[in-house]
Amino acid sequence: MTRERKRRQENKSLNKSGIIKMVEVAEKPETLRQAEARGEVKVSAEVMRLITENRLPKGDVLTAARLAGIQAAKKTSELIPLCHPLRITSVEVEVNPRPGRNLVEVKSSVRAVDRTGVEMEALTAVAVACLTVYDMCKAFDKRMIIGEIHLVSKSGGKSGNFHF
Repeated sequence: MTRERKRRQENKSLNKSGIIKMVEVAEKPETLRQAEARGEVKVSAEVMRLITENRLPKGDVLTAARLAGIQAAKKTSELIPLCHPLRITSVEVEVNPRPGRNLVEVKSSVRAVDRTGVEMEALTAVAVACLTVYDMCKAFDKRMIIGEIHLVSKSGGKSGNFHF
């Protein structure tokens, strides 16, 4: 058996022909899965002022971004091709301006009782909330930078706990 063929057989994400596939999770136990993610949008001083004074023409940026993040977490399996649809029990998204640093910080926390983790849901919530901040502020600043999106922690499942 070639090394490549052996690698394909050991990789549960590939079928026998080496084509990617959704991982089978039916035999895994349902457990409480939790994940937290974080990201940020760097903005100009002018945009930060408009956000904190709630004076942007499109309306309340912080609330719109929070709701967009919650919606996105629930739709993750429709956006990421190999993600399983999950029975999410809770999604929390915080969108906080940090005027001293001219950035908007976004945090998400997702929980589910299911057979696979919710890391992608937490990350998707943050990414879409950040994109919503950009969309609502782009008329005033097209140089905003979305970044630092990462998994902060996760718990549950066979791989155990993770803390960044």
